[in-house]
Amino acid sequence: MAFPAQPSIDEYLRKRLMPVEGAIPHLEGIEMYGNSVPAGSVGGDLFEYINFQQRYDIDGRIAAAMLRARQYLDSLPPGQPVRNSVDAHVRWLQTKPNYSSTLAAEYRRARSSEQLRIAEDLQELFTTAGVLMVDAQGHGIISAKIASTVHDSFHALMLAELDHHGKTTPALFDNLNLRLAQSVTARNALGRSEVDQAREIATMIYGEVRPGGNFRFVNFGHPPPLVFSREFDRFVDIDENRMVQFPALGLEIPEDHPDRHKYYSMSERTRRINSSDVAEITLMSPGDIILLYTDGVYDGSDEEDRRRLEEVVRGHKWQSAKDICNAVVDYAVKQDDQLRRDGEEDRIDDKTAFVIKRS
Repeated sequence: MAFPAQPSIDEYLRKRLMPVEGAIPHLEGIEMYGNSVPAGSVGGDLFEYINFQQRYDIDGRIAAAMLRARQYLDSLPPGQPVRNSVDAHVRWLQTKPNYSSTLAAEYRRARSSEQLRIAEDLQELFTTAGVLMVDAQGHGIISAKIASTVHDSFHALMLAELDHHGKTTPALFDNLNLRLAQSVTARNALGRSEVDQAREIATMIYGEVRPGGNFRFVNFGHPPPLVFSREFDRFVDIDENRMVQFPALGLEIPEDHPDRHKYYSMSERTRRINSSDVAEITLMSPGDIILLYTDGVYDGSDEEDRRRLEEVVRGHKWQSAKDICNAVVDYAVKQDDQLRRDGEEDRIDDKTAFVIKRS
């Protein structure tokens, strides 16, 4: 009996890291589209649509939160086994000398109220779409594996976020950052030195968009978004104070993290991420565009490269988000021809672009 041929590791990673068009979220007044071209058979770039309505049973999660809100208020009958985490905590409270039935009732009301808030936050996901973009250092199978690690960790943490908060919170990104940090224990076990360069490095940008054109995002070492204004017919400058950026994932451990001494950190920030570190851009008018990209498209530094990229967007501004995105990627791929003519093939990198357009 002949067995079907197994895909190679690069084929597997390429398919795994490339979303399908069927996953594109549909929000009123918003178009979005992404495209990625690896430098080789597989690359370290990744983008993904976070289609909350398609990926998660939001109605089911809301119903479960409402049910918990009611159950948490019910006192546990004497002699009955615990039914949930609130029962378990109240039973623990009963072992303390300062226990009172009033204390237990207040705790139950607080936890019930928490579930009502989670249900309200889950409701917001019906009109929210997310985008995840990752650029792992280098390109090839190892880079693809690093991008896959970020992808898998992100989705595991997202499940916990929706379970406990009903939305994405800054804690997700601190935990994801720690996931890519280099463990002291692992390095010691492998006999590595502090000058060893073998570490998983990736930049990442994650954002969520709403129908009004509001885009809120966090940025770890990634080139900042570009905003094309229909009114001014060009890229517009964004106030740097609104574009908070952290180093690439895993390079900086906050001083207030309890595990900070268990990981190597190139530098230390004083605290973990909070809501003030979430940047925000609003597409004010129909036709305004946000462009996300990896450094294979534009590294964010050269003004002439920015001008040429602006011309590409301007030339396709009346088209769909898909057409604009594909035009940007095609432009970036064509730039590789000059690198080949100059004998600089080693500078060719993966290319990924993502367009959000207010329609």
